[in-house]
Amino acid sequence: MYGQDIIVRYLQDAEAAERTFEDTLASFSKSADQPAVQSALASMSLKARSQHERLEARLQALGAARSAAKSALAHALGLVPILAQTGETTARKGAQDLMIAIAAAAADSAMYEALAAAAAAAGDLPTERLARQLQEEERQNGQEAAMLLRQSAIHAFQSAMNENTPQPPAGPARY
Repeated sequence: MYGQDIIVRYLQDAEAAERTFEDTLASFSKSADQPAVQSALASMSLKARSQHERLEARLQALGAARSAAKSALAHALGLVPILAQTGETTARKGAQDLMIAIAAAAADSAMYEALAAAAAAAGDLPTERLARQLQEEERQNGQEAAMLLRQSAIHAFQSAMNENTPQPPAGPARY
């Protein structure tokens, strides 16, 4: 196939990204303090697993394999947003996790647009179809995270306000 080496590199990049995002979303879901956010992030993690499995299957169909080096690099870079949240409250971290999920879904959607375009130019219809399917899944993930963000941000704000509200002194009331 014309341009197969380029298509393989795109697929390897996408597979590495999804493998990393599966782990990141699973971590986010475990630390979420709101059940709806926890459930959505866990579901997105499972979708990311399905996505990297389908990408790996496509690589195998093309006679290629996933790139261990790209996966390792993607995992290392995937830790940056998590490290940046050190010291944040659980409530605020949940809102930040959703912001990261929205940004990642947008980036992945763009990545799949590039893959679909390259596959179309190469005449690789199966890869183009897969890229379009994954792109739609990313759009859905982004929309789901965006719908949860407003309530999560309000929750984080209210939690912060409750932490900053002076509490009455402990002990018996004096009159």
